[in-house]
Amino acid sequence: MEFKGTKSYVTTKDLTVAVNASISLEKPLLVKGEPGTGKTELAREIAKNLNLEIIEWTIKSTTKAQQGLYEYDAVSRLRDSQIGENINDISKYINKGKIWSAFETKDRCVLLIDEIDKADIEFPNDLLQELDKMEFYVYETSELIKAKKRPIVIITSNNEKELPEAFLRRCFFHFIQFPEIDTLKKIIQVHFPNIKKSLLDSALKKFFQIREIPGLKKKPSTSEALDWIKLLLIEDLDASDIKNDGKELLPKLHGALIKNEQDIQLFEQLAFISRREG
Repeated sequence: MEFKGTKSYVTTKDLTVAVNASISLEKPLLVKGEPGTGKTELAREIAKNLNLEIIEWTIKSTTKAQQGLYEYDAVSRLRDSQIGENINDISKYINKGKIWSAFETKDRCVLLIDEIDKADIEFPNDLLQELDKMEFYVYETSELIKAKKRPIVIITSNNEKELPEAFLRRCFFHFIQFPEIDTLKKIIQVHFPNIKKSLLDSALKKFFQIREIPGLKKKPSTSEALDWIKLLLIEDLDASDIKNDGKELLPKLHGALIKNEQDIQLFEQLAFISRREG
């Protein structure tokens, strides 16, 4: 089973090697990178390319590791006992989590654990054994759950906090670098195949100029570049509009590329100085 990339997802050789290495080693692939660099989409493209089902578990700050395995609904069982329902079958009160669902699929699947760094620091450690041995125990029913087919596990992180060393040792790691201009052109052309070369060149020149502004708190990402290009095409703007920083352009820069009020002020100041000196 080998990942070769898809037409809808531009990948680098290093990333393809990392995906296939994790599959061969049967280790989770931990993917880090700036927000918006396609980490989540990578898991979906792996599933599409290998024709596998994908099970997605999006992590929040309140998510607990146990929720990925199962949750025991003691409240419902108590309520049923109070109204005279038969509560002997405890399995009725066990809610399966995403990991359990991945373990019981008939065929191999892709399990995405998305943005693991949003959870508590102990979250990754609480899943060490389960992801390593591909099994866990349900104490309420005295049942051992084992994966029928070992899933391909993709774990993403935006680097908001450090992950435990014990967890890192069990993963194959890859950092998605922000794409260079030629790679970003290919990504945009996948989504907008009919875009004019002059517009694409001017838009990306402006995009990278904004990313390189000293003191910028939030650099625009790949997904934001795609949003901006889409807006430019909808409004039928051309390369001259971008070069001249026209009035029609600035609000779209603010909303699509710049997501912080301090960055907006910084950009407007630099744009004003540039026009005055020009």
